[in-house]
Amino acid sequence: MTNAATADQYIGRRAVDPQGSKIGSVGQVYLDDETGQPDWVTVNTGLFGTRENFVPLRGSRFEGDDLVFPFEKDVVKDSPEIADTSHLDPDEEQELYAYYERYLRAIGDRAEYEQTTGTGVGRRNMKRDNRLNTSDSGTDDAMTRSEEHLRVGTEKVEAGRAKLRKYVVTEQQSVEVPVSREEVRVEREPITDANRADSRSGPEITEDEYEVVLHEERPVVATEAVPVERVRLGTETVTDEETVSGEVRKERIEVDDETLPQGRTAGKRNR
Repeated sequence: MTNAATADQYIGRRAVDPQGSKIGSVGQVYLDDETGQPDWVTVNTGLFGTRENFVPLRGSRFEGDDLVFPFEKDVVKDSPEIADTSHLDPDEEQELYAYYERYLRAIGDRAEYEQTTGTGVGRRNMKRDNRLNTSDSGTDDAMTRSEEHLRVGTEKVEAGRAKLRKYVVTEQQSVEVPVSREEVRVEREPITDANRADSRSGPEITEDEYEVVLHEERPVVATEAVPVERVRLGTETVTDEETVSGEVRKERIEVDDETLPQGRTAGKRNR
């Protein structure tokens, strides 16, 4: 059992499972109609804490600012949904006890559970503690009006993936290449006094042949792979605005004054 004596010690606490995983935060505290002691609480779960799940305080304990329940996170989130959380009637409590019974038995709290619930006697009628309603505690004569506010946050989810893919394409490329070749050119040199001696050293008049080998250049095409660019993927954060909505509840306070004429209500105000 917890060591809290008043309902105020539960409200707003971080609810965790035995492994320390967060379940949600404590929203409302329900008191036993007979003893006036806290017996049930609701834990705000789901996205932005929009759902209230009922959890019995049996077997729970405080660890620092956390309220540790003996139930796994999924057990609490899968508990029966109660449409009207303003009051827990016997049938609804019966349904919740039936759901949590097997888990209470598993953690060795069965004997205390049966003694508290009174098997065969009928379930107790539970009422909600009005959070910080000081009129119930007898501290003063004021009543506190509460209302729910939307708590909005964000969570990061995977929206898509991008990948780099490299593939090969073939294209035709033309390049102008200069080439050279050898051509035959006939050179004639007249006989002069300067070269006359060389001309007489040749053979007499005969038939003869002289061959010259001609050369030319031809284009040769080859390819080589060279690095030309590096490509990588990066991310950048773009901020947009989205509108979210949800239902919130507000408490109203009105005054019934028996001294006023019938049909009139004093100080009635809706905010």
